[in-house]
Formats: sequence, structure tokens, C-alpha cells
Amino acid sequence: MNNVIKGKVLVVTGAASGIGLAICQRFGRAGAKFALIDLDAERVHFQAKALQKQGVEAEAFPCDISREEACRGTIQSILDLFGGIDILVNNAGITQRSAFIHTQATVFHQVMAVNFFGALYCTQGAINSLIERRGIIVVTSSHAGYAPLLGRTAYCASKHALHGLFETLRTEVKDQGVQVMMVCPGFTKTNLQDRALGGNGTVTHHPQSKVGREDTPEQVAEIVFQGVLKRKSMLVLTPVGKMTYWLSRLAPGLYEAIMARQLREELIP
Repeated sequence: MNNVIKGKVLVVTGAASGIGLAICQRFGRAGAKFALIDLDAERVHFQAKALQKQGVEAEAFPCDISREEACRGTIQSILDLFGGIDILVNNAGITQRSAFIHTQATVFHQVMAVNFFGALYCTQGAINSLIERRGIIVVTSSHAGYAPLLGRTAYCASKHALHGLFETLRTEVKDQGVQVMMVCPGFTKTNLQDRALGGNGTVTHHPQSKVGREDTPEQVAEIVFQGVLKRKSMLVLTPVGKMTYWLSRLAPGLYEAIMARQLREELIP
């Protein structure tokens, strides 16, 4: 089944570290070609060269995906270089930890600009090629995309918005052969939480509360790889995630009480 991936062109945002980089490494072993997009120009060039040394065809594209013109220009450069896009992985994201009452509106703008609008801009730029190639759109969401998560109102808003956009887009492009797969990891060992925004928009030093075990980026990447092969619509990772999904739907009051008790420290400003 790996022959399905060999020679395919993947575009991955947030590709310089964490889940994005692990996805590049996993799909690279299956023979994929890569356009790595990341805000960190130095690191994304380093990782592209590291993949090249492993025999993977990969090019770095530094880009601030919160800027529409930058996204469209980058995607066009990728199309010009590779001739098309088979799989778009909207993975880049930032997070936030602060009680709503202590969170400035500008923080919501910051989080939405990257998590939601960045994915929107990249997808708009790539959609015609994805339709032409009957490709796949992968979206890194979260358990916060389908259930509330105390102390992360901006983050949850952005992830819920992703589900609204891409699950609706799925209905529009499915008959044209394009698959949309939502990926909902749980807590994962990346540097995302180290850069979480506080209520004033600066990086918070308030410790993070966690529920359940943490996955590694490599574990998430393997599940994403298998999901792409099977053209899945949604992946909910971890036992806690699966419990969250069903409990939040079947007994939302009970879920909210349990979640609030486990994450109550997140309300500390």
C-alpha cells in the first residue's frame, strides 16, 4: 500500500518540528516528496536538508501562514516547483492557556490567524491542484475541536472553526475525488505548549495541566500515515480522546464536570 504514497507531493505546514516534522519523516520513508512550510526559516531549511540527506526530495518554504498573500505566494511557488499537490497537511498551530475573563480579544485574533486562517489560505491556494489530482487534505485538529477544554477558549474556538470549515468542504469536494481527514490528537510531546499564549498575548509561564498519557509526534504521524492510506474522514487519538468524544456527546454535563475538575488549575491567571 505504500506505493500509493511513493512520488506523491506533500505540503506540510508547521513542518520544522513536532507532529509536522514527524509526518514528513514518516511519509518520506514511503517515498513522498515534500514542501516544508514553517515560520522558522532557519529551522525549516535545516530540516529540509536533513530529509535530503536521507534521500527524500524536500524543499523548505519559510512562510508566515497568518498572512494571506504570503500563503498564496508560497503555495504558487510550490506548484511551480513540483507541478502539483497531492496531499496538503494543515498542521501549523499555536495555543493559548488563560481564563476567558483574563484574555484579551487580540489573543483570539492571534490564534485564529494561524490555526484557522492559515489553514484556509493554504487550502484555497492548493484546492484546484488537489481536485485535479484527487488528493487529500489533512487537518491537525484536537480534542478541543469537538469538545470544550477549560482555560483554552481561543484555542477551542479555532479548532471548532476548523471542523466547521473542513467538514463542510468535504461535502463539496468529495464527488470530485478529494478526501478531507480531520486528525484529533490528545496531549502530545511537542514544543507547542512551551509557546502557549497567556491572556495578554505573551508566552505564558503558567504550568500546563494534562489528562491521560502523552503521545509522541512519531506515534501521531504513524496513525496519520495509516489514515491517509485508508482515506479516513476523522481520526480520534488516545483512549482519553475517544472517551471525550463520546462522553461530550452522550452526557455533556458529566463531561464538563469531569473536565473542569481535572483542568481547574488552567483558570489561574
